[in-house]
Amino acid sequence: MPSQAAPRTSGGGQGHHMLAPMRPPSRARSPLWADAVAVALGLLLVALLSALVFASFWLYSSTRIQPGVEVLGVELGGLTRQGAVSALEAAWQEREVILLDGERPLPIAASELGLAIDAERTVDAAMEIGDPWSHLKAALSDPKPVRLAPVVGLDDLRLRQSLERLATELFLPAIDATIEIADGRAVAMPSATGRALDVPVTADRIASNLAPVVGGAAVPLVFLEVPPTVPDLGGLAEEANARLASPLAIRAYDPIRDESLSWTPSTEAWAEWLLVRVEEAPSPRLAWGVNEGLVQSYVQARAEELAPERYIDLDAASETVAEAMRSRQAGVAFRVYHYPSQHVVQSGETLVSIAGDHGFPYPWLQQANPGVDALQPGQVIQIPSPDVLLPLPVVMHKRIVINIAQQQMWAYEGGELIWGWTVSTGIASSPTAAGVYQVQYHELNAYASSWDLWMPHFIGIYRPVPSSSFMNGFHGFPTRDGVNLLWTSSLGHPVTYGCVLLSNENAAALYEWAEPGVVVEIRK
Repeated sequence: MPSQAAPRTSGGGQGHHMLAPMRPPSRARSPLWADAVAVALGLLLVALLSALVFASFWLYSSTRIQPGVEVLGVELGGLTRQGAVSALEAAWQEREVILLDGERPLPIAASELGLAIDAERTVDAAMEIGDPWSHLKAALSDPKPVRLAPVVGLDDLRLRQSLERLATELFLPAIDATIEIADGRAVAMPSATGRALDVPVTADRIASNLAPVVGGAAVPLVFLEVPPTVPDLGGLAEEANARLASPLAIRAYDPIRDESLSWTPSTEAWAEWLLVRVEEAPSPRLAWGVNEGLVQSYVQARAEELAPERYIDLDAASETVAEAMRSRQAGVAFRVYHYPSQHVVQSGETLVSIAGDHGFPYPWLQQANPGVDALQPGQVIQIPSPDVLLPLPVVMHKRIVINIAQQQMWAYEGGELIWGWTVSTGIASSPTAAGVYQVQYHELNAYASSWDLWMPHFIGIYRPVPSSSFMNGFHGFPTRDGVNLLWTSSLGHPVTYGCVLLSNENAAALYEWAEPGVVVEIRK
């Protein structure tokens, strides 16, 4: 507002002037009730907003799990009930239980052990955690995790079945003490205790500790010791070394030549042949096996020494040696055989003379050379193997020798002479054939229909004709009609039709002594 000038006064004296104070223009003032209404409206607005927020979180907390809730490491906070169930079921498929084999962990699916989560009940428990205010508080801050244990069930049968399968994988058999041969000596190898999973105890350990097991705690497996059946073989090793120190004495016997060939394997070879094992019942004892391949190689090498005229049945000889080793024999003998041969006819020779020289009744040469009648010098004829006249296994410790020229017989056992008797052989028209034969059968009183003779204590030794049914052999004084004894005064002179005549007493003794297989050598 413009200021107003003070009025001036007349007169020459100085006058005093007063200035009036200035005032603002006046305004209209609100009444007190209006202010109260404004405050009330603000408070109402805040209440409405709070109620809206609370109602929102109340609705949220009633359908979702409070933040920070975990089950087995699975975050369930904020999930709906169905979402949480699905999350737990999916996670459970990957859940493993850790079994401990000593310090070695063995993870195995919880479901395979018969453990099953009850996701519905577990989520029900998770939904009950907290209230709307706690939900709101958790939403506005960093919530502390709430770790909830799951609700888990156990199928005891499946648990035990799974452990039984695991027991098969983890089973360690006990190792029995054994004996091995090294550098020619037997060494006792120590035993070792085995183990077997104790399924009942391990199953009970899991069942009684479900919470920590499901939570990740490792479960030590429980094992039972399996003791060895044979804990120690020190004494048997000494027995084995005694056996190794005594190699098998091997004899190859040629019954045609009456010749024995002795072979003794070296200590090193002997140790390689032997395979020792331990039989458990009724108590541990040694049982010897044989490396038959090595034995056969050895026998074959020895057989080559007999070539080209003789040979060995390798299979039979090897088995004979092997069986002797298994039965702990000190020695063994097997047979030497002869190959067929050929003969070049010399001037003046006949089929009969050639047969006699080679030890055959001449019909045997006729059979081997069909169509051969008159012989010519230089002609080649076939000579059968003399072994065809010894068809039975040979008795090697007994032998009978007859000398036609001397009309004598000798019986040997173990190389010792036990009998020497006078005998009678065949007449010139029906001679006793020289050769090597063997005892083939016994007949207490045989009948020879061609001569109407009964021959007591008959021992057949060879067939004069290969295809014939009768045999020549030993017998006592024959009879006709069971009454008249023949040739009782003829011992020492050829008198028979090819057989070898003995006194009745000697024939009876020989009948008992000479079993089938005994070799009979008849010399000219």
